[in-house]
Amino acid sequence: MPQIKGFVDHIIYQNADNGYTVLVLIPDEPVTDEGLEDPSEVTCVGIFPSISQGENVIVEGDFVSHDSFGRQLKMQHYEVVAPRSEDEQLRFLSSGVIKGVGPAMAKRIIAKFGEDSLRVMTEEPERLMEVRGIGEAKAITIGEQMMLRSFQRQIIMDLTSLGVTTNMAIRIYNEYGDDTMRIIRQNPYRLAEDINGIGFRMADEIAVRMGGNTDSDFRISCGLLYVLSMAEGMGHTYLPKDELLMQAAELLGTSMEAMEANIQNMIMDGRLKQRGDRFYRKFMYRMEDQVAGALIELDRALEGSEGATEKELIALEKKENMTLSESQRKAVALASKRGVFVLTGGPGTGKTTTIRMMIRYFEDMGYEVALAAPTGRAAKRMTEACGRGARTLHRLLEVNGGSYDEDDRGTGYARFERNPDNPLEYDVIIVDEMSMVDISLMYNLVRAISQGTRLVMVGDENQLPSVGPGNVLRDIIASDCFSQVTLKTIYRQAESGDIVWNAHAIRRGEAVHADNKNSRDFFFIEREDSDHIIATIRSLVKEKLPKYVDADSFDIQVLSPMKKGNLGVERLNRVLQMFLNPESENRLEKQYGERIFREGDKVMQTKNDYQMEWEVRGKYGIRVDSGTGIFNGDLGVIRSINDYNSTMTIEFDDGRMVDYPYKMLDQLDHAFAMTIHKSQGSEYPAVIIPLLDGPRMLYTRNLIYTAVTRAKKCVVLVGDEAVFQKMIANNVEAKRYSGLCDRIKERITIQGL
Repeated sequence: MPQIKGFVDHIIYQNADNGYTVLVLIPDEPVTDEGLEDPSEVTCVGIFPSISQGENVIVEGDFVSHDSFGRQLKMQHYEVVAPRSEDEQLRFLSSGVIKGVGPAMAKRIIAKFGEDSLRVMTEEPERLMEVRGIGEAKAITIGEQMMLRSFQRQIIMDLTSLGVTTNMAIRIYNEYGDDTMRIIRQNPYRLAEDINGIGFRMADEIAVRMGGNTDSDFRISCGLLYVLSMAEGMGHTYLPKDELLMQAAELLGTSMEAMEANIQNMIMDGRLKQRGDRFYRKFMYRMEDQVAGALIELDRALEGSEGATEKELIALEKKENMTLSESQRKAVALASKRGVFVLTGGPGTGKTTTIRMMIRYFEDMGYEVALAAPTGRAAKRMTEACGRGARTLHRLLEVNGGSYDEDDRGTGYARFERNPDNPLEYDVIIVDEMSMVDISLMYNLVRAISQGTRLVMVGDENQLPSVGPGNVLRDIIASDCFSQVTLKTIYRQAESGDIVWNAHAIRRGEAVHADNKNSRDFFFIEREDSDHIIATIRSLVKEKLPKYVDADSFDIQVLSPMKKGNLGVERLNRVLQMFLNPESENRLEKQYGERIFREGDKVMQTKNDYQMEWEVRGKYGIRVDSGTGIFNGDLGVIRSINDYNSTMTIEFDDGRMVDYPYKMLDQLDHAFAMTIHKSQGSEYPAVIIPLLDGPRMLYTRNLIYTAVTRAKKCVVLVGDEAVFQKMIANNVEAKRYSGLCDRIKERITIQGL
């Protein structure tokens, strides 16, 4: 690996957040690399925290060729070398790196102190007053700058010696500043609470390197919070005490007595909330409790409202040329007279028709109506179905990034411009695909709704629950405290063929046998092993289905029950990428870990990022809209890859363009295939579902029901039909610990409602 010693002539680009830098190095000796046009200067790229023009460095790395920027040294390791000679120190000081010291002043300092100049500036800055033009105030300022530079660099070096990456070290220093090492020595586990990207395990490794006590209170309390945060990642809002202690004991290797004592302390200082044998992180309990209270207050605010009469609705049906069933008419009437209303039903049962009639009624009453859904795709579907503009809940609430509460730093939840101080200005808010709404999004929604506004929630409780913590729709229904109507009659059989009928049969647990000869939209292709299944999928995606459903290959979605394995999305994406977007001289690539991202690839955001900036570009690339926030499940296509700026530009379904820094590529997965969980709220022209035997706890009825109901025109299952039938018969669902139902009932009991 080449090693080059020289000085930084100038910096082309530097990212202050992560230290990524492009600089020009003037080597002490000419560099022997055949690809360099000029061996007397080398362009270096990499993470260079706190580096400045004029500094002496030793850089190790590999030479790479860039299509646009030529030969570069990709830095793997570097070391700053203190300038020793008078010439080196003069060059450093003349670079302007120290505010108030230019070339002329640098010459006077060097003339006075010679090779001892930098030491004097750092250790005896008062002596600088001996130099013409430097008074006491300026001498002190120069000394502070010299100390600060040295201190920053030392902190980052200390952090990297603890096993922290340079990127993460910069983030830690940006958070704690000059107190970094004091804070970490006092409590290294604080990193897990304060710094996104550092969990308990990394903090624990740092503590071990620092000689920390494995039975310390800091470690135990951090471990308990970590177990609860991992449970939230699995969809729970709390854990029963026995389960919390069991998981924490396995993680920490600590006695139950030590954990019990810490739990009591954490309850007293407010970091844990206990309700019976249930333990929450404090903000998770607060969200459940406040959602319960807000729903009750919204509903109570409109008690006694007259709402729509049957006569008015029949007249409206004639006017709009619609015919509602008794259940649909009841739904519209209840939505018009209640503050909170829930409409549920499976595919083809008339939910969309009912929503359209609600909209017509409310608009005739002069009400302002807002339509929303959890994802961009779901909002787009709602817009097309209802003939009115729908937005994502994040857009409705005007997400702007950051934490919504200073007490909840590090939780990853967002701050919204719409809140109790700036509520939504609508009379009615209708939210579709409510099964996807988790407790944090629901919390932010209800706190932005003012009293007197009607909230209509629409969804299918048989779908998979939300990816995030909570079981909001099911808990609200289970509480039986709000008006609700479940639509059961199927209306779309002629239009949708077998998809709708079979979906309802699956929901009821009835065996479904695909009739490949007579069906127009529901097929099963028997294949015995994963290789034959993948070959069939390739043929369907590339050749057969696009013409059949009049769609592009990119719109055909492969949905797998699993992420890993022979038929998991990781393998399927590698195969489908080779087939649908193969390597080409015309498409740039970026390798990230074991994955290769290529221009033209279909990709998906895998977590909520409330700070990510986006823009919508009109003609000639002119920005017409902008904002922040890219969310779990958003789909897009890689439009360009720019190694010079270390960014990848992605265009999402709704036209939002995002420049992803390379350091953020861990938030992206390929999306030629995706898990069924990730497909919630979306609809595709055709869906292909590979099926071979898998874990019983995963291969469930509501999983296959969700997959089938994602298809608009065609479903093709490929694999073992016996597995399909087993999934239909398996009505076991993983337990999800969620307390919203109990909070609602508890609130109503306390208030005597």
